Order: sequence, then structure tokens, then C-alpha cells
Amino acid sequence: MEYNRLSDANIITARYMDSILIKQRLIDSVLADTGIEFLGEKFDMPIMMPAFSHLGCFDNREKTGLEEYSEAAKKLNILNFVGMMENDMFSRIMAAGAKTVRIVKPYADNAKVRDQMQFAEVFGAFAIGMDIDHIFGENGLDVVIGEEMAVQTADMLHSYVESTKLPFIVKGVLSAEDAVKCADIGVKAIIVSHHHGRLPYAAPPMMVLPEIKEALLGRNVKIIVDCGIASGADVYKALALGADAAAVGRSMLPSLEEEGTDGVVSFVERVNKDLRFIMSCTGYAKVSDIDDKCLIK
Repeated sequence: MEYNRLSDANIITARYMDSILIKQRLIDSVLADTGIEFLGEKFDMPIMMPAFSHLGCFDNREKTGLEEYSEAAKKLNILNFVGMMENDMFSRIMAAGAKTVRIVKPYADNAKVRDQMQFAEVFGAFAIGMDIDHIFGENGLDVVIGEEMAVQTADMLHSYVESTKLPFIVKGVLSAEDAVKCADIGVKAIIVSHHHGRLPYAAPPMMVLPEIKEALLGRNVKIIVDCGIASGADVYKALALGADAAAVGRSMLPSLEEEGTDGVVSFVERVNKDLRFIMSCTGYAKVSDIDDKCLIK
């Protein structure tokens, strides 16, 4: 029989996540509370929006998908993220009223990086950050929608941290080494991610979470995880393995495309209800209590 090698990190991630099982603890358990505190603000759940870019108007609706899921974040009282866009679109996102993090691409045009970060701060962003997993592409340095990317050093990232009063978040961390460098330069949160499998054979984010969590003990850096988060069970496993929150991504796109803001609200509420059920069935009254004692790996 011919052996076919499988390098798709999304499939590897899904298989790893599904291999983690959950033990039940019901006696003395209570109905769980999914509220969290994150970077000084209270949110209704540890579920966050993805940092999507370039979503147009679905089904000829008036608003873009970016605006619609940002409105859903406001209704849900969860932290919103957005990715690559020009300043005029970001101002429209902010009009939705959600607490929003702007993740800026590592443009070769450093003046554009700084302009977009400064614009976000002036327009009331909750935090800003950079998407470091788009530095390289198959032909060398990456080119995204015609925009050339550039290598980012720790010193460069530190200069962004120093340039703003807002919390700074780095997206695309997939090793303890990068996580420690982020902590060293003053980053307030990281997103553990392989960006939907850009790196062949990329380790599942949940597989490296425990190592990253241990490396960051006492460093006051929040940890978010994404890639393949589609259910409350996925969120629960991420929290149990060391994350403070998890971000949904492509799993919410069908709901967004079909029903817009209301579809996203319904989808995230289902995920959160599933999370609350599993927390209650495993003896965790609040999110900060969750550890890996009920996981079988």
C-alpha cells in the first residue's frame, strides 16, 4: 500500500484536538460562570473574534462581513479582532462599538505600520498588535494583496510596544522561545497560532500551549489560542491546556455569510453554552479555575 504523507497543519491540528478526551466530575459541581477579565476589562466569555481581513459584503448586504461580526462582538460583549485593512475601514469597524484589537501586518513600509497603529490608538482601539506569521512566503518575504512584508526583530517589536499606551499583542506565536521574547519586550498578550496552516507540519497550537504557559509563568502575559476552534469543547480544552481565551475563526464563516450579525451571535452563544455545560460537568465554577486535571491526552 502506498503511503501518502500529510503536511496539512489544519488536519493535524483537528486530529490532535479530537484525541484529547474529557473526564466527568459531577458531585459537588455547580452551574459554571463563563465570564472573564482580560487586560483590565470584563467580558462575558473567553471566546474572541478572529482577526479577519478583506471580507466583503455577503449576499449584497449593506455592511461588510468585518462590520457584521464586529457588531456581533458588541452584542456578545466579547473582544473583537480585525486584521489587514486600510484606516478608513478600521474607522467603520470602530463605529460598531465593540472593544477592538487591530492586528497590523509586518509591512516593509514601516511608516505604514506605525501610521496604522497610531490611527488605531487615536480611534479608541482596545489594543494593537502585529501578525508575525505573515513575514515569510514561498518566494521569500511574503506579499499580501500587493503589499510586501518585512522581517521583524525583537528590537523592532519593542519599539512598537514603546510607541503606544495601548496593550500590544503578537499574533503567530508557536514556540516557547518566541513567547519568552514577547514577554521580554513588554507584550501584554500573544495569540498562539499557525494561521490556518501556513507552515507545513506546524504543531497544533494546543500541543505547544503547556510549554508556552510554563515558560510564561509569572510574566503577566495573556495567552489566546486559535486554529480549529469550533465548539465549546475546543475552547474548554484550550483553557485547560493553558490559554486564557480562544478565538473562533473559519468555523463562524457559514453563520456570518448566511445570517450576518445575528448568525454570528447565535453561533458564539452556542459555543459558549457548550463550554458552560462542560465546565459544569467537570467541576469548574469559573474560567480561571480550569486546569488539565479532567483531560486525558
